[in-house]
Amino acid sequence: MVAASTVLPASGYALEVDGRLKAEFATRDGAKAGGVELKKRFPMLQIRIYDAQTNAREEI
Repeated sequence: MVAASTVLPASGYALEVDGRLKAEFATRDGAKAGGVELKKRFPMLQIRIYDAQTNAREEI
């Protein structure tokens, strides 16, 4: 994991929490695992996985 960033990553995946990028991951599985754990701990947060290759976001 990498520290929070304001710039969208050029490659890989990022975890977006309440509209802000918080962590970058090399794989989708890593991002999904991190997002699911965060959602379990804080269910009120809006968490999405950002895919840099397709510029798409997936809600968790």
